[in-house]
Amino acid sequence: MKIGVLALQGAVAEHIKSLEQAGADQVVAVKWPSDLEGLDGLVLPGGESTTIGKLMHKYELMEPMREMAKRGVPMFGTCAGLILLAERINGQDWSHIGVLDALVDRNSFGRQVDSFEANLEVAGLEGDEPYPAVFIRAPHIMEVGPDVEVLCAYDDRIVTARQGNLLGASFHPELTDDVRLHKYFLGMVETAKASV
Repeated sequence: MKIGVLALQGAVAEHIKSLEQAGADQVVAVKWPSDLEGLDGLVLPGGESTTIGKLMHKYELMEPMREMAKRGVPMFGTCAGLILLAERINGQDWSHIGVLDALVDRNSFGRQVDSFEANLEVAGLEGDEPYPAVFIRAPHIMEVGPDVEVLCAYDDRIVTARQGNLLGASFHPELTDDVRLHKYFLGMVETAKASV
């Protein structure tokens, strides 16, 4: 199982470590279109979504990643990565990859100084313990399409959702020692590989 982590900005090393701890065989940093070849899954980390989007255009990653998503390759977007996946962004008439049938509101939990941690009940995770989520300038999902499954809401806001091969989270799972959400994503990858 070979997983890529988009390595243009954000907590790339932390995602790589979490994926390895969760059981991924091989994890690689993705900076160029050639790095996408042979990937079984791709993680889009947090950072600044507009900056990452511009860099994706600069390095000609946008279209190949959109094609991968449409082909059914599992993708996991966290914080800014969720914004990159979304079809619609509140207050913006354009999107980035635009494959997740959802409307996302940027920075909806406040600025950097408003960062916080919360224990969440996320559907589909192993065990009964709550998931320790770290929110930093986090977006939230305002509305979802009929094929999107809401996995978790916090404060009446959707913060984790899945649509087939696409998984999005408002928070930063790579900043905790709990790798259950990364394991959940690797389960999606295994299922996708088995169906090919």
